[in-house]
Parts: sequence; structure tokens; C-alpha cells
Amino acid sequence: MNVERVRDAYASVADRYIELFGTCQQVAADDLAFIGRHLTVRPGSVLDVGCGPGHLTGHLRSLGVDATGIDLVPEFIAHARTAHPYGRYRLGSMQSLDVEDGSLAGVLAWFSLIHVPPPELDGALAEFRRVMAPAGTLVVGLFDGDDVAAFDHKVVTAYRWPVDEFSERLAGAGFREVERQHRPSDGTHRPYAAIAAVLGEP
Repeated sequence: MNVERVRDAYASVADRYIELFGTCQQVAADDLAFIGRHLTVRPGSVLDVGCGPGHLTGHLRSLGVDATGIDLVPEFIAHARTAHPYGRYRLGSMQSLDVEDGSLAGVLAWFSLIHVPPPELDGALAEFRRVMAPAGTLVVGLFDGDDVAAFDHKVVTAYRWPVDEFSERLAGAGFREVERQHRPSDGTHRPYAAIAAVLGEP
């Protein structure tokens, strides 16, 4: 993934992005329930990778989760720290997480893997595995499609995945799917899916 390109693309539309997507009121209730259901199971820290404006990190913290948000975009981190002053937010990249091996109870990657080219996905999942304790939970949001393909996302090039194929990639990284949900296109939004998966013993 071209980190600089993705960072700069989001920075250029940060204010508009925050306006459109920056609160939990703009997230479907069943998505919030899905995230909460799987990331409140175990005690321990959860990392919201690609946290954007920080609303989902804040949501997890409101549920009693020790959640930290990281993002590439300084504008998003600045907003998150202002909007959620009791949270923890820092700049960082999923390519090299500043987290100790096996230290996390969970990782949320809510549409933060969509800009990762398919050949690089396994590396990103391996980094998630590195930082997660056995039986930790990964929750992923992704764009759904009949094949793996790039498309012109409104900010920067993104990729869609058949959900079964994405689940197979998770399995290859050591994660076992435990639940998924789909949301079809409604004429305004692209079809998307969410997967919750648990890390097996090393």
C-alpha cells in the first residue's frame, strides 16, 4: 500500500469525511452491535486500526473496552483527540504497529484494509496476528463483490473482495471466522460485509 498516497488523499478531504462519517450516529446500529458483540468478549486492550475520526474507538471505550485508535492522517487524530478527550489516539500505520507481540485482546479494522492491494493483504493480517494474543478477536469491515477487484473509491483506489475468499485469507493467517454479516447495495452505498474471526493457538 502506498501509505503516503492514502494519507495525503484522506488529509485532503478530512473535514468533509468527518462531517459525513465522523460520529456513531452515522454508523448502522447493527454494525455497532456487531463490533461491540465481538470486541467486548475478552478483557484486555483493543486496537482500532485506521480509526479515522475516532468515533468507533470512542464507542468501544463507552462499552468499557480499553481501546486505542491509530491512523495515518494527522487531521483525523487531531479531531479524535478533541472529540473524544478521554480516549487514546496516535499516528501509526498497520504495516508496522508499535505494539508488543501477543499483547492485544482484539483488533478492529473497519474498512481500513480496503486500500491494501490484494498481494499485500497477507502481510497486513500477519501483523495483526503478531500483536494479538491467542483467542483474540479480529473484526473486519470490507466491500463485498463477486471478484477481487480495484474500484474508484471516492478518496483513493480501494479493493472489493468476495467474502468467502477474504475469509480464506483470514484462515491462512491463523484466524477462524465466527460470524459474518452482509449489507446489500441500497442504490447509494456499495455492498459490504463484516467478519469476526478468532485467532487460534500459535
